[in-house]
Amino acid sequence: MTGTPSNDTRSLLTWTLSFLRPYRGRVALLIALLLLQIALGALQPWPLKIVIDYVLGAQALPEPYRSWIVNLAGDSTTSLLIFFVALGVVVQIVNQFAAAIGTQVQVDTGQRMVYDLRYRLFAHLESLGLYHHITTSTGDAVYRVDVDAYAIENLSMSGVFPLATSIITLVVMFAILVTRDLTVALLSLSVIPFLFMCLRYYASTLSHREERVKELESNLISRLYESFSAIRLVKSFAREPYETERYATAGARTMQARIRVTWQQSLFGVVVGSITILGTALVLVVGGMHVMRGEMTVGDLTVVIAYLGAVYGPLSAIAHTTGQLQGAIAGARRVRAMLALTPETEEAADAVSAATIKGEVTFEHVSFSYPDGTRVLDDISFTASPGQMIALVGLTGAGKTTLVSLIPRFYKATEGRVLVDGVDVQRYRVRELREKIAIVPQEPVLFSGTIAENLRYGRLDASDGDIEAAARAAHAHDFVSRLPRQYETAVAEAGGGFSGGERQRLSVARAILKDAPILILDEPTSSLDAISEEIVFSALRQLREGRTTIVIAHRLSTVRDADCILVLDQGRISAQGRHEELLTSSQLYRRMCARLSVGKSLDDPETIDELIEATRQ
Repeated sequence: MTGTPSNDTRSLLTWTLSFLRPYRGRVALLIALLLLQIALGALQPWPLKIVIDYVLGAQALPEPYRSWIVNLAGDSTTSLLIFFVALGVVVQIVNQFAAAIGTQVQVDTGQRMVYDLRYRLFAHLESLGLYHHITTSTGDAVYRVDVDAYAIENLSMSGVFPLATSIITLVVMFAILVTRDLTVALLSLSVIPFLFMCLRYYASTLSHREERVKELESNLISRLYESFSAIRLVKSFAREPYETERYATAGARTMQARIRVTWQQSLFGVVVGSITILGTALVLVVGGMHVMRGEMTVGDLTVVIAYLGAVYGPLSAIAHTTGQLQGAIAGARRVRAMLALTPETEEAADAVSAATIKGEVTFEHVSFSYPDGTRVLDDISFTASPGQMIALVGLTGAGKTTLVSLIPRFYKATEGRVLVDGVDVQRYRVRELREKIAIVPQEPVLFSGTIAENLRYGRLDASDGDIEAAARAAHAHDFVSRLPRQYETAVAEAGGGFSGGERQRLSVARAILKDAPILILDEPTSSLDAISEEIVFSALRQLREGRTTIVIAHRLSTVRDADCILVLDQGRISAQGRHEELLTSSQLYRRMCARLSVGKSLDDPETIDELIEATRQ
């Protein structure tokens, strides 16, 4: 953000009010209702004044009002009393109805604005690059969508509209006070400078504290997400007390920060209330002296006091909600900062359709570094054609996952080009490109919902027959058909209730249903037992047919039948070839294979011969 804090606040208000544009009709109705409430508020003291001065008092009703009042209510004191009391009741009841309808319209409009912002914010978060989601906590994103989104409602409905209403009420009531007694009217304004100074002082201090509280609350939600997402690890290490203590510590820090802000808001409320009480007392003293000197009637003083309440009430309400408004400003800043991040899905004006790609993947001298400067890939070049399987092997941190992430544009190469069918992937429409890539991850991801809904995630328009065919191809139909509700069986969070092999077969079925020309496998069998691995491999062999397949391999069984194996070492291709060739030409590959198959160290040549013989069987 640039500019002074006041400019920043004005900019935030302008941005917030932009969400009102789709609801111009509701806003117009709300403004009309607020003006009606102001008008009715201006009328409310007058029936009481008439009762005090003209019905209970000794004054006669002035002409020309006396004639039509007598015609309506009669000439007796009792009838006049009942008439004006009833008139006052009607005015107040109508005012209550107007307030109730106004509140409903206000809440309705505010909730629609929040929904619009949540929808926009969720879509924007989805559009951000993978690196952002890796480096930003999930709890922070959830807090911005769930809590910070209310900033626009708090700013507009609890800020702008009450402030505008207060200003209009102040002008109207002050104009009426001037006609009744200029001295009293001017005295009523004596509190304004003090209120303004208090607002300015507390607004500046509360704003920073509210931002700090929101950061702490966001971190508290992140701690909650982190603990429950790793609940298996927590329980396996018996660290429930430790996690509880960490959450309690973070919660206590957040609670104390919120209490301090609330205490400051309460002190602010006391100061504001004291100022308005003193202002009212001053006006009451001066007005009372006017009454005693016969310059003002008791009814006039009653009207003045009522109008003072109408002026000071809204001003006090705005002052009391300053803390909430500062919290809303802090939330609006956080939301707008998030929306200012550039989406990865922004398309170039000349973006190319990926609807007809065949699947040939080419890396031309590709290098990649993360935004923090860490270099992960260095001068990678290879080609994978439809029908081929390319295996990537290497030690942990060699850059295998980063390399395959460049194909669907999860990341952008910092040097060189990644081509699909001879076209730079950066030129394709990103969502169309990803529709042509099927990914089977190492850890299968299942959503809450039914099995059919999880499989249909691969192709949203797939029929029930398509789903069953894909499940049969992935060797998943047998275990699904044994379930009581078969494909309508509900899936627990993260696929709980299914074995690792069953979850992976469902993941493969989803990829089969997608029927994409490019297939990326992140060693989908590394965590499976031998029998489950063979079942999944059988499904994968069928899935690979006619497709460009790139697999990250950690098991020897995965790379045996690869057309080409790329050995990555510190981000570079140190060797490439088929399995038998690399056993004799690459020391790193031999050592990795030894650990994966024979389980021995290759410190002497005899072990090499043993490995070569074992892997050929």
